[in-house]
Amino acid sequence: MKVTLVQMNSISDKAANLANAKALIEQAVAQERPDWICLPEVFDFIGGTRAEKMAAAEELPGGDAYSMCQDLAREHRVFIHAGSMLEKIPGDERIHNTSVAFNREGKEVARYRKIHMFDITAPDGAKYHESAAFKPGNEVVTYDCEGVTIGCAICYDLRFPYLFQALADKNVDLIALPSAFTLVTGKDHWEVLCRARAIETQTYICAPAQTGAHKAGHETRFTYGNSLIADPWGHVVAKASEGPGLVSSHVDIDRIRKIRSMIPVAKHKVALSI
Repeated sequence: MKVTLVQMNSISDKAANLANAKALIEQAVAQERPDWICLPEVFDFIGGTRAEKMAAAEELPGGDAYSMCQDLAREHRVFIHAGSMLEKIPGDERIHNTSVAFNREGKEVARYRKIHMFDITAPDGAKYHESAAFKPGNEVVTYDCEGVTIGCAICYDLRFPYLFQALADKNVDLIALPSAFTLVTGKDHWEVLCRARAIETQTYICAPAQTGAHKAGHETRFTYGNSLIADPWGHVVAKASEGPGLVSSHVDIDRIRKIRSMIPVAKHKVALSI
């Protein structure tokens, strides 16, 4: 199966972001001919004020971001894992950060709501309080992509190996990790964590990311980019250069089986008494 990751520099302009996402998806289809395309986290809208986030959010199914990805999947006969988009919650003051996957017919086959909220103070002093605007999900989600089982995670989830072990317990072959990692944390932690999760779960990690600057209120923030694909041995087999663009590789099921046969960690798990 051929996979293509889309790296974007989304901003607080939904129409512009959707136009850029559409152009990059169509470029991927024309140049790479993939079976599966994955967009980054919050490809539809990043930054802005709380009120602007709420205004950009959509009730799913429906809405401009959802419909665009659904239509493109159907038109180009390709799976589209719509990184994540802002999902409105009726009757709630917060929203979900939600991945939606569509099959070649444009049918929704999975919906995952980000579980772990990015409530931290970065090394540069910037404060992030994701839970103020976003409500966490609580479900482990997988779906079938023509014989390849795909697990869902988003960005900060990367730091919680128990989620990835829960996905491994569901026999996933590939874990989609759309992200918007900060520049200051990404330069030290992004690649090593992606590779670690690939090694631990013996799966492909496909991690499309946001890159570049965006405005959050009066503050300018920077995302790290470096979208990558890591194989089950922990090798980075494809990596994006700077700026928006595409990165592609193949998912080799035989390689997954070989690695799991050589080091059968799933059979070696033990129940600990603590």
